[in-house]
Amino acid sequence: MVEEQSGHSSQIVRKRRVFYIPGYDPIHPRRYRELYRKEGADQARISGYDINLTPKTTKGPYGWHVHGVCDGASVDADIEVLVWSDIVRDSMSNTIPATYLQLARTAWTYIATGTLWRLMRLRKGPVIAALYPVGMLMLQLGLAVLIGWGVGLAGTAAAGQFTGAVSTGIWLVGWGLGVGAALALLRWFRGKDGKFFAYYLMHDYAYSAQSRGANPPELEARLAEFSDQISESLATDVDEVLVVGHSSGAHLGVSVLADLIRSGRVPTGGPALGFLSLGQVVPMVSFLPDAQRLRADLRYLSAREDLAWVDVSAPGDGCAFALCDPVGVSGVAPKDKRWPLVVSAAFTQTLSPARWAELRWRFFRLHFQYLCAFDQPGDYDYFQITAGPVTLKARYRDRQPSKSRLEDPVSKYTSVVP
Repeated sequence: MVEEQSGHSSQIVRKRRVFYIPGYDPIHPRRYRELYRKEGADQARISGYDINLTPKTTKGPYGWHVHGVCDGASVDADIEVLVWSDIVRDSMSNTIPATYLQLARTAWTYIATGTLWRLMRLRKGPVIAALYPVGMLMLQLGLAVLIGWGVGLAGTAAAGQFTGAVSTGIWLVGWGLGVGAALALLRWFRGKDGKFFAYYLMHDYAYSAQSRGANPPELEARLAEFSDQISESLATDVDEVLVVGHSSGAHLGVSVLADLIRSGRVPTGGPALGFLSLGQVVPMVSFLPDAQRLRADLRYLSAREDLAWVDVSAPGDGCAFALCDPVGVSGVAPKDKRWPLVVSAAFTQTLSPARWAELRWRFFRLHFQYLCAFDQPGDYDYFQITAGPVTLKARYRDRQPSKSRLEDPVSKYTSVVP
């Protein structure tokens, strides 16, 4: 059950600032504006309220303005994307050989530290998703080697029909063509990664694994900028400041908000502060040995009265650690733990049978369903939360946590001090 928090005593929102932290995504943030525009219109039609998007009215990062009317209440929300896609793109600019080296290092990190075996004790879906790029990249390499080997053997057979320098020349040409065919196939697979997602996911997991769970310097600097931007919004006349972290953006949101509160930049009596984590993959990072910073932030944030933290996931999302309390399973829950409230988006109940059948095996699309319209929404409605007249705290005040959530400590590494 959501507990009281300090800040505005009113549950009614007329003005809201929303900061959306994407996951590991190299795409321009306009993608999220268009998704919000399209899916928000669909949800408004289904649920009987109005949502209209216009250009943003605030300075700062990329975003848009939303005017919502629900149950006679009018709400204005400025939604901004906290961009780190440039960091993502830089981390993905690897050659094919470098990616395979990355694969070896990442697999070694998760296996040698024992992290992979601990993750397997949680949900199977995200572990399979983590193993998928390894298997797919090895399959691609195997096919490339087979084709190259076949072409080379054909060249060897042709060379056998001749003698001397001619035979040697044909043999060299044959194996040269074999190597070229293998490289061409690998390049083709990489060019089609928009369908296979093997390179994309490999870079994603490798980004955290390369430092064994610690934040790289460029990411730490960006998180500090995010905290500054949110801090500025808390000094304005809005009724609620809401931070939304999706996928990998959830654990970034934990650290951003922990830094913000530790530094005393959440004013007493200021706007209500909410944190909505969606489809989180926190254990992929917090279970690594050098993730002391994240584990300390999880422990700290989970006991704070300064905010309301609601974690939403769904068992149907195979790319998230669905209904796994990120604080509890990471083994850092304090005795006075308050957060997060772990609830289910229950895709099988909130999507129509036809829609669920359409999306059930589209794993990456389902991972974004939290940002989309539901046919039969329950208490989770992304557009009501971001553009509706009720604070996150008030919306979930009487909501009990999911009975099927996992809270028991699983991580091998629980230290919060480097």
